[in-house]
Amino acid sequence: MKFTKIASPEQIERNWVLIDAEGKVFGRIVTEIAATLRGKNKPYFTPNIDCGDFVVVVNASKAIFKGQGKVAEKTYHKHTGYFGNVKSEKMTDLLSNNPEKLFKLATRGMLPKTKLGAAMLKKLKVYAGAEHPHTAQVNKG
Repeated sequence: MKFTKIASPEQIERNWVLIDAEGKVFGRIVTEIAATLRGKNKPYFTPNIDCGDFVVVVNASKAIFKGQGKVAEKTYHKHTGYFGNVKSEKMTDLLSNNPEKLFKLATRGMLPKTKLGAAMLKKLKVYAGAEHPHTAQVNKG
C-alpha cells in the first residue's frame, strides 16, 4: 500500500519566482501566480499548509487584457461598513493609477478565503515598472 506524502511546515522550501507581465494576458498571469503562491506546482502540495513560493511581478502596467470591453465595464466594489457607503473603482482607473492593487485583487479571488489565503497573498510583490528591490532573493525565472 502506498501513502501520499504530507508535508509539514518545517519541510517547506520557499523560492523566489520572477514573472514579467509585459505582453502577457492578465488572467493567465494571475492564474499562474495563484498556483505558485498556493504551492500547487510542488510534488508535496498539502492543502492545509502554506507551501507556496514568493512571487515578484514586474511590468504590471503592461499586461494585456482580452475580452470585449472588459476593461471599460468591470468595476471593483468595497463597502466601508456605513450605510450607503459602497466605494467603486473602474478597472481602467485601477490599471492606470494602481496596477499593483488590480493584480492583488484578482489573485485574492483565486486563493482560499481563510487566514491561510491571507498569508499566501502576503508573499506576492507587484511592481508597475521593471525595477524591484528583491534582486538578491530572486533565483528563479
